[in-house]
This record gives sequence, C-alpha cells and structure tokens, in this order.
Amino acid sequence: MTRSKSWGFPRWGGYGNTRRDAVSVRMCDWEGCEEAGDCPAPKYRDSDERYWFCQEHAGLYNRNWNYFKGLTQEEAERLAREEMKRAKGYRDAGTWRDAPTGTTKEERERNAALDVLGLDGTASAAEIKASFRELAKKHHPDANPGDEEAAERFKSIMAAYELLKQ
Repeated sequence: MTRSKSWGFPRWGGYGNTRRDAVSVRMCDWEGCEEAGDCPAPKYRDSDERYWFCQEHAGLYNRNWNYFKGLTQEEAERLAREEMKRAKGYRDAGTWRDAPTGTTKEERERNAALDVLGLDGTASAAEIKASFRELAKKHHPDANPGDEEAAERFKSIMAAYELLKQ
C-alpha cells in the first residue's frame, strides 16, 4: 500500500489521488551534457531563437559569444552608439550608486549636476556660471547643427545649471 500525497483539503488536491504525472525537463543543448537546460542563450543577434544550457555551459557559451559577429567595424560602431543612446536613461538613473552612503537625494543630484559641468563640490556660483557658459556655447544646437549628441549634452548642461543656480 502506498501513502497518499494529498493533504485531504480540496485546495491541496483530491482525496486519495496518488498518481503523479511525469514532469518534462528541457535538457542542456551542449553536446554530451546530461544536465537540465534552464538558462536561455541567444543563437544570434536580434533573434528570438534560444539555446538552453545548464548554468556551466551557459557561462562558457556567453564568454565566447560575439554580439557584433558578421558586422563590419563601421556597422558595429554605429550599432554600439545607437544602443548607448537608448541606454542613456538607465545609466543616468544609476548615479545613486556612485554617491557615498548616507547622502541625501538633493546632495546626489547636486553632485551629478556638478559632474555634468565638470566641477567639484567646492565650486562657487561664479565658477558654476562660467563653466555653464563655456559648455553651453560649445554644445549649443545652433553651433552643432544635426549633431544629436551635442543637443542631448546641451539639455543635460541646461538641466544641471537650472538645478545649481537655485
């Protein structure tokens, strides 16, 4: 006689139901591996197809995988620039990690704004204004027509100055 796995209450299963169905396990796609493949890895860039590896083989595969494989140097650089531009918001949101422990949100924002203007924490109001003017002239969209990076830099300079002049 086998003991029932049911606890008896309906939410735990029916009374006396001892039958268990087989569980399917995806095996590692690495040649000769017998482990469960629970770590997805891309087959190639911009594809939804995945290999499924065990943790050890996923690490080996990822160490040798080249995202830019098949692209020329110029195409790889263009793609890298586009992705850096898309990830800018994530990088900007991570400024809290660089701040010393215990600083307030206002202090972190002030430090980030000073970094944008290339200044340290001891900068005077006159130094802040001088740095702002110099960087604004250099990165102004009228001085750099068609340069989106300069326009984005100009916006961050303006935002930093607005925060610091208060």
